[in-house]
Amino acid sequence: MAIGRLRLKKKAYDFPPYRPPSEAGSLLLRVTRGCPWNKCTFCSMYRNLVFERRPVNEIKDDIASAGEHYSETVKTVFIADSNSLIVRTDNFIEILEHLRKTFPYIERITSYARAKTLQKKPLEDLKSLRQAGLTRFHVGLETGSADLLRDIRKGITPDEFVEGGIKAKTAGFELSVYILLGIGGEERWSEHARDTASVLNLIDPHFIRVRTLQPQPGSEIYKNMKEGKFRKASHETALKEQKMIVENLRVTSQYLSDHISNYIPVNGKFPESRAAMLKTIDENLKELENNPDLLQKFMNKDRLNSL
Repeated sequence: MAIGRLRLKKKAYDFPPYRPPSEAGSLLLRVTRGCPWNKCTFCSMYRNLVFERRPVNEIKDDIASAGEHYSETVKTVFIADSNSLIVRTDNFIEILEHLRKTFPYIERITSYARAKTLQKKPLEDLKSLRQAGLTRFHVGLETGSADLLRDIRKGITPDEFVEGGIKAKTAGFELSVYILLGIGGEERWSEHARDTASVLNLIDPHFIRVRTLQPQPGSEIYKNMKEGKFRKASHETALKEQKMIVENLRVTSQYLSDHISNYIPVNGKFPESRAAMLKTIDENLKELENNPDLLQKFMNKDRLNSL
């Protein structure tokens, strides 16, 4: 959404640094800065940014600036940064109402959210936000393993995640859940795969979005990998892990490998696409043994250091 043009205005637009790939065409609106948790060992995104809630009037100014350029063309909006749901409900509703007034053709407004915040937020507050126009939450599960969640300092248990996810669906939201292939390393992949499928089965989110761990400079897990304390999952292990997840899912979700970090494209709707998805994984597992070009392609993914 050509945010660069907005920067030419005398009053600068507060541009958010991160958004899901699925929001590439959305207007980006920054409601908070940084992450209120900011402790996950695999994440380096907000390490040097102190969390803050932006004043509502500043946010309205950004909406007005965007409206001067895009009032009739904006169909989708993504609200940043990492956990906008932490904003007071009445303030959030005021922002949403101003958005809908400025952009009359909005079809979707989405946001990142922590599952812990969803779990704690009163159901009536969530229903009010849904009524005000917020439509979808992007929520990071990463893994369904209780031990791994503790080790990566996610700050939530599997049961709490399930409670938060079900509450979001009950309030009428679309739920997009992220899982992180390889977060268990080379040794704990089966535990990660088995427990992740179990948690997803309890929630049955609308979307399951797959990412593959490519440890980033600035994260604790990257430091641990360099010091030999964490052994990154091999290419074969990452594919086997994904295969086990797909085999064990009993959901009606859309499954999407929509990120540059992933080794192969595994996409489909459960349960009808399961066989085709497994075939894709099996074919790549077999080809990986004797195809140097495929191996090089995977190795290029391992070098990504600005995700």
